[in-house]
Parts: sequence; C-alpha cells; structure tokens
Amino acid sequence: MSDIIYTFKNNAYFNITNRCTCKCIFCIRNEHEAIGEATELWHDHNPSFEEIKAAIDAFDFTNYPEAVFCGYGEPTCAYDNLIAAAKYMKEKHSEVLLRVNTNGLGELFNKKPIAEEMAKYIDAVSISLNAPTAERYQEVTQPCFENAFPDMLAFAEKSKKLFSSVQFSVVSIISQEEIDASQKLADEMGIPLKVRIYS
Repeated sequence: MSDIIYTFKNNAYFNITNRCTCKCIFCIRNEHEAIGEATELWHDHNPSFEEIKAAIDAFDFTNYPEAVFCGYGEPTCAYDNLIAAAKYMKEKHSEVLLRVNTNGLGELFNKKPIAEEMAKYIDAVSISLNAPTAERYQEVTQPCFENAFPDMLAFAEKSKKLFSSVQFSVVSIISQEEIDASQKLADEMGIPLKVRIYS
C-alpha cells in the first residue's frame, strides 16, 4: 500500500487522496513517484478513514511538532476524511499543530462552506495563490473550475479570520514581476506570502 503518512524535512505529512481540482504546471507529482521519506504516494484507492486512523496509530509523532495535510492530491477533495483525521489527531496528539496545504478551492469542490468547520481542528492553512491575476492563475494552475481565482481569494479572506496562521504561496516558476505583483496582492489582503523555489 502507498504511504498515508510520510516525512519530509522536519514535518509529518498526510497523503489522504490523489484527487485534485488543479493540474498545476509545476506540480511535483508530474515528475516523481514520491518525495521525502515516502516510497510511494500514488494510491490504488483513496484511503478510508479506518486506514488513515491505523496509519496515525502506527506513527510516532514524538519528533514532529507539526503535521501537514499535503500529499499527492488536494486534501479538501477528501473532506470528510480530512475532518475525521484532524479531529482524531487532536484527540490523540493534541500537542501536534495541524496545517492544511490547499489550493483554496475546497468550497467550490464540496459545494458548501468548509472553512468554519476546518478551523475547529486545523491550526494553520497555506493557500496556493500561484499567480497575481485571474488570467494567469488559470494558465498556471489549470483548475477544473472556470473563474476560480476570486473563489480562492474569498476562501483566503475568510480563513484569515478563522485560523491562527494563514499564508499564501507562489512557486518561482512564475516571473519575478509576477512574484512582486503576488506580494502586492498578498500585502493588500494582509496575508504573508511564501515563495517556494522551483527545482
């Protein structure tokens, strides 16, 4: 079976689905079968909550102060399991901070508000901004939704009020001019921006 929990640098990561609502031109899963200490991140089926729970029970979180929902898929595409796993983590490992790395389109995909419920169990979110304009966003992320950019920004604005930590990210595959424009947008929204170096 593929890895449900894997480690990368100093964090533990939850790989709970391979489904994603974007086909980002920089996505690491286009190039590699796994990252970090994982051996295989492509699931032959999306893990059930019982499988995720068993992986949590088997993993030693002692040296991992943060666990991140971010594998080879968008975690909000497995929303029920995301919430169930986060709730279980808070019950069993309350000392571990939980973060979701997301494209911010989970409310579009699930067709309902999710940020408020997520904030009950998740400490931080990192939202993939990826571009400073709607047109460029469609080109870089290739979402399955039309006009997804404003929905992602609306999710970020909502998240800023709900989570203890919120950040945007862009990948350095875009130009420095676009990175600067992304920084300006992030500053206007009052959300920190992280630039991830593409390699």
